[in-house]
Amino acid sequence: MQGEKVIRMKKFTRTKENFVCEKCGTSVNGNGYTNHCPNCLWSKHVDINPGDRRATCGGLMEPIGVKVKSHSYTIIHECINCHKRIPNKASADDNRDVIAELSARPVK
Repeated sequence: MQGEKVIRMKKFTRTKENFVCEKCGTSVNGNGYTNHCPNCLWSKHVDINPGDRRATCGGLMEPIGVKVKSHSYTIIHECINCHKRIPNKASADDNRDVIAELSARPVK
């Protein structure tokens, strides 16, 4: 249709894989939705769209803050290589002490 914007949705690919956190060394059992270490909350820049493992950057992603909405937490990660920011939902098994520490930091 002429003049109408096409909105493309990001596709989610469930990728179930275990990994060792490159920041703190914790062994993590992935469930297909795991995208960060539950101990230190660091992640790795591996996706273009969630779960696709197509990003070539590969930089570690630092948790720089937390947004709270209706009793749910979203961790904001920033790649230390390319500075891309990606929000990720917190998991029930995430380290609540680290989440509390992050929630005190304002996210710009």
